[in-house]
Amino acid sequence: MIESVSRRAFSGSSGTYNVRASELARDRRLKTLGATVVFLDDTQHCFQVEKRAKGHVLLEMVYQHLELIEKDYFGLQFSENGMLPSSGNSDIMRWVDPSKPVKKQIRGGHFYFRVKFYVSDPSKLQEEYTRYHFYLQIRRDILQGRLQLPPSTACLLASYTVQSELGDYQIEEHGPGYLSNLQLMPNQSEEMEKKIAELHKLHKGQTPADAEFNFLDHAKRLDMYGVDLHRARDTTNKEIQLGVTSVGLVVFQNNVRINTFSWSKIVKISFKRKQFFIQLRREPSENYDTLLGFNMVTYQSSKNLWKSCVEHHTFFRLHSPQIRGRRFPLTLGSKFHYSGRTEFQTVEEGRQRARLERHFIRSPSKRLVRQTVPPPLEEKAKHVAPPSRPPRPYDNKVTSLGAREPRRAWGEAAHPSDDEGGFLDRGEELPPFTPVMPARAPPYADEEVESDRPTSPPLYEAPPYTEVQAVEEGLVLIRICPDDQGRFGFNVKGGADLNMPILVSRVAPNTPADRCYPKLNEGDQVLFINQHDVTGMMHEQVVSLIRASRDTPSGELVLMVKPSAVYEAHEEEEEPPYQYVPDLPHVAAGTDQADALAESMLLLADGLASGALVAQFEQLYRKKPGLSTDEARKSENQNKNRYRDISPYDVTRVILVGGSSGDYINANFVNMEIPGSGIINRYIATQGPLPNTVADFWQMVVEVQSTLVVMVTPLVERGRTKCHQYWPALLQTLELGHLHITCTKEEMEPTGSFVFREFRLTNLETEEERHISHMQYLAWPDHGVPDDSAQFLEFTDRVRKARVGMVEPTVVHCSAGIGRTGVLILMETAMCLIEANEPVYPLDIVRAMRDQRAMMIQTASQYRFVCESVHRAFTEGIVKPLPEFHS
Repeated sequence: MIESVSRRAFSGSSGTYNVRASELARDRRLKTLGATVVFLDDTQHCFQVEKRAKGHVLLEMVYQHLELIEKDYFGLQFSENGMLPSSGNSDIMRWVDPSKPVKKQIRGGHFYFRVKFYVSDPSKLQEEYTRYHFYLQIRRDILQGRLQLPPSTACLLASYTVQSELGDYQIEEHGPGYLSNLQLMPNQSEEMEKKIAELHKLHKGQTPADAEFNFLDHAKRLDMYGVDLHRARDTTNKEIQLGVTSVGLVVFQNNVRINTFSWSKIVKISFKRKQFFIQLRREPSENYDTLLGFNMVTYQSSKNLWKSCVEHHTFFRLHSPQIRGRRFPLTLGSKFHYSGRTEFQTVEEGRQRARLERHFIRSPSKRLVRQTVPPPLEEKAKHVAPPSRPPRPYDNKVTSLGAREPRRAWGEAAHPSDDEGGFLDRGEELPPFTPVMPARAPPYADEEVESDRPTSPPLYEAPPYTEVQAVEEGLVLIRICPDDQGRFGFNVKGGADLNMPILVSRVAPNTPADRCYPKLNEGDQVLFINQHDVTGMMHEQVVSLIRASRDTPSGELVLMVKPSAVYEAHEEEEEPPYQYVPDLPHVAAGTDQADALAESMLLLADGLASGALVAQFEQLYRKKPGLSTDEARKSENQNKNRYRDISPYDVTRVILVGGSSGDYINANFVNMEIPGSGIINRYIATQGPLPNTVADFWQMVVEVQSTLVVMVTPLVERGRTKCHQYWPALLQTLELGHLHITCTKEEMEPTGSFVFREFRLTNLETEEERHISHMQYLAWPDHGVPDDSAQFLEFTDRVRKARVGMVEPTVVHCSAGIGRTGVLILMETAMCLIEANEPVYPLDIVRAMRDQRAMMIQTASQYRFVCESVHRAFTEGIVKPLPEFHS
C-alpha cells in the first residue's frame, strides 16, 4: 500500500537526471576551444580546436579553410590587451607561436590572419590567389596608415584597385564622382579622386590579376614596404623605430629611413631586459668589434623584436631552418627558434607542384562613409556590393592560376635582342618562370654596409642555395636547363670572326638563365661551354654549341663564365641583378633648348611622383660590364682598399708615379662633359684615406696638381671610422717624407654644416709650395640623406664657386668614394647643364659616372634625394640658364 501511494505521489511531477551523460557533455565542452579568426577581407570564422592543441593545429585549419597553398608567408596575430591590430602598435600584437598551446594565446578572443613575411618581389608568388591576399594586406596597411606613402603614389595604387574592381574606364558608365563611394586611401578628397580617375583611364585592358600585380609591383618599392616596426630609443634617448625586413634591420626616425644594417653585416643579435643589441662584423681597417644597443619600451617588446629578427633572417636568408641539437639541454636565454619553412623551400616546392585550376571571388572595397555617424557594428564583416556595372568576361574570377605572367605596367616586357645569338624568339612573349633564388635585396644601406663580404660567420650558418664551383679565382660554373620550348633565355655576342670575346649580350627576365643560381648576367664572358673551350671559336660555332646541348639526354647547358662583377661563392651577393633598363623618354632632338630643359624637368617630376625614375635607377648596372679591376685585387694592393668590393676600374684608375709602395691608389678619373658649353668638369673620385694610404693620397694631389679637395663625410659616424684624418690641426704641420702639409686656416660655417680649411703643401724635393682648399660637408646623416636639400645645395654652390677657372681635377671623396661622392658630382653636373640651357637626365649622368667608377651613387634613397634637389634648384631659380646660352 505504501509503495503504490509513493508511486502515485510522484507520478504528477516525475523526472530523471542522467548524471553520467551530463558529465560527458561537460567534458566534451571543456575539451574544445572556439578560436575566431578575422581574415583580410574582414570576414570571420570560428574554428573549434582541442583544448590542448598547439598553435600549428589552428594555423593548418586556417590554411585549409582558405585552401591556401603558398601558406608560409602568412600567420595569425593576437593582441596582448584585446586592442585591434589597426592600432599598428607592434608592442601589443604578437604572432601565434606554433609550438605553444592555443589556449595560452587567446587574449582578446580573436585572431587576425595577416601577411607575416612580405615577399621582396611578387613575381615569386606562383599562385594568383596568394598575390590577391598580399594585395589585400597592403591595401589594409595603406588605409590604416601603417604604410606611409606620398599622395601621388597613393593615387597610383588606388587607380589599380579601381581597375581591379570596376574594369576598364567607360565614359558612359563612369561619370563624375563615380569613385566617391569607394574607400581607396586615407584622407580621401575629391581632388585625389579626380587624379585616381585620370590614372584609371591609363590601365585599359588590365584584368584584376594584372592590376593587382602592378599594385604590388609599385608597392614593393616603398621605403616602408614589408617593414615590421618596433618602437625604441637610441643612445641619446631620441625616439626611433626599428624595422625588421628581408634585407636586415632598418632604423627610422619620423618615418624617414636613417640607417640600414644588412644581414650580411650583422654577426649576432641579442637582448637583455629592455635592451636590444646587434654586433656588427669587423671591417678590415678596424681592430675592434662594434656593438650597437637600443632601448626598448618593455622587456616583452625587446624579446618580440629579437624573435622577429630570428624569424626574418631564417626565412629569407637560409636554405632551411636551423635544427637545434639537444646536446646541451640546459641553456641560458630564450629557447625560441624558427621552425617553419624558408622562402627558398616555399619557392622550390611551388616550382615542382602542379598548378590546379581554381576559382575565387574577390572582395570589393568598403563604402566610403562621409557622414560622422559610424555604421552599425554588426555590419562590419558584410560585403558591400560595388557600384553597378555590366559583367565582364573575367569578372573577379580566376579560371587557371599561373596560366600566364601578369602584364606589367612598364619595365620588363620582352624586348627583341640586338645581337645574333638566336636564343630568344623575337617578338614572342616568354612563358613565366618563378625564380629559384630569393631576389637579392635592393641596396638601402650607405656606402660601406654592402661594400664588402663577411670574414666571420653571419648570424646563422647559411648554406648555399645550389652547387657553386669556383674552378679558378673569379670563374663561376653555371648550369641551365631549357624551358618547355627548348630556350635558355639569353643571347651572346662576339667571336673570333668579330675579334671579340664571347659575351652575354642579354638575359631575358623570368627565363632559365635569369632564375638559375649563380645568375647569368649581361656582360659575363663565356669561357667554356659543356667543357669545350670557346676561345678562338667563331660566333656561329658558339651558337651551334649552345643549341646542341638541348639534344643531350639531360638537356643541361654548363657554362664556365668570368662574371662582369666578381662573384663571392660563400655569401649571397647583396646588389640586385642587372635587368634591362628602358631609355628615359628624352625630349625630341628638334625641340628648342629652353623647352627641352623645361620638359626634362617635367619628366623628372613625373618620374619622382610615379616611382619610375627610382625603379629605372635600381635596374641600372652597378659595375660596367667588361671593365676589369685586376690591380685592386693584387695581394700587395688589397690592404690599400677600405672595402673589399669597391675597386677602381683599371682603365680609368689614377696611376701614381712617385707612390711610396707602388703606383696603386683606390681612385678613378671621372670627367663630366657639359654639352653645348665646351666645359668638361674633371674629378678624381676616391675613397677616404686609410692610415697607410695618407702619403699616397697627398702624392696624388701633388701629381694631378689639384688645388681643391672636397670631403663629404665626417671622420667618425656612430662610433665607426669613415675616414682617417689626413690633415694636421690648425697651425700644425704633418710631415710625410718630402711632403709637408700645414693647416693655415680653419672656419666652421655658422650652422655647423660646413668646415672650410686652407692647407699649404710644400714639396721639399722641388721646393715648390701650393695652396690647397679643403671643403668638408658635415650635415649628411649616417646611412641616410639630409632632411632638407637647402644646405646641400648651398654647399654645392660653394664648391662650384671654388672651382671657377680651374682646369685641374677636383679631388672628391666620402668613405668608399661612390655614394655621397656620386651625389655631389651629379648635382654639380646638373647645375652646369641648367646654366648651359641643356636638358637634365639624371640616369644618363649616373650611367656616365659608373662607366668611369663602379657603383657611383649607391642607394636608391641617395638617387631620389639628388633628383629632388635638382628639381628644386630649377623650380626655385637657385640655378638659372646663363644669358649667353639663350637661343
